[in-house]
Amino acid sequence: MRPEVILAVLLPFLGTCIGSGFVFFMKGKMSRSLERALTGFAAGVMVAASVWSLIIPAMEQAEHMGKWSFVPAFVGVWAGVLFLLVLDHVIPHLHLNSECPEGCSCNLGKHTMMVLAVALHNLPEGMAVGVVAAGWLTGNESISAAGALALALGIAIQNIPEGAIISMPLKSSGMKRGRAFGYGVASGIVEPVGAVITILLASLLVPVVPYMLAFAAGAMLYVVVEELIPEMSEGEHSNLGTVFFAVGFTLMMVLDVALG
Repeated sequence: MRPEVILAVLLPFLGTCIGSGFVFFMKGKMSRSLERALTGFAAGVMVAASVWSLIIPAMEQAEHMGKWSFVPAFVGVWAGVLFLLVLDHVIPHLHLNSECPEGCSCNLGKHTMMVLAVALHNLPEGMAVGVVAAGWLTGNESISAAGALALALGIAIQNIPEGAIISMPLKSSGMKRGRAFGYGVASGIVEPVGAVITILLASLLVPVVPYMLAFAAGAMLYVVVEELIPEMSEGEHSNLGTVFFAVGFTLMMVLDVALG
C-alpha cells in the first residue's frame, strides 16, 4: 500500500487519539456550549465531505451514462442511509446526554454503549476515506492523492473534538483519565479498519466505485441528521451549533477544492 494511502487511512484515527488526549490536560466538565460548537463543527465537515468529496465525484465518474449519471449517486446514497438505519437498530449504543439506549437489548455498560455510538458514527467516515483512496489507486481521473488526503485531513480535524467529546464526559463521570482516554481511542479504531476493508473491496470491484462513494456519503448524512444535528440543537435555544456547522462546512469545502 502506498505511503499516501497509509497516511490517509491513519489520519482520522490520529485525530481521534489527539482529541481523546485532551482528557489529560483539560480540567472539569466540558460545557454544554462547547459540546454544541464541537458537534456542529463535526456535522458541517461531514456534510461538506459528503457533497464535494463523494457525491460530486460519484456523478462525475458516471458521466458516460448521460442524463442517467445521477443513478449511482442516487442508489448509493439510499444504500448508505439504509445500511446505517439497520445498524442503528441492531447495534446497542447510547448517545451523548441520553439515558435511553438504542438498538438491541443487551447487558453492556453505559460507557461501552457510548463508545459504540461514536464507533457507529465513525464507520462511514472510515469508509469514505477508503473508497476515495481506492478510487485514486485504481487510476480514476476525478480523484487525486491530494483529494484523498484532503478528505482524510478534514475528517481528522473534526475527529479531534469528537475524541474529546467521548473522553471528557467519561472522566467527569468519575472514570480515571487513562481509561477514559482508552475508551476514546477505541471509538476511533473502526475508522482505519473500515477504510482498509473498503479499499480492498473497491479495488476488486472497480465499476462500483461511484456507488461506493455515494454509499459512504449517504451513511455520513444519516449520522449527521439522526445524531449530530439533534445533539447540537437540544435543550435551551442557541445558534452556536449552527455557526460552527457553517465553520466546519466551509473549512472542508476549502480543503477539498484547494487541495483536491
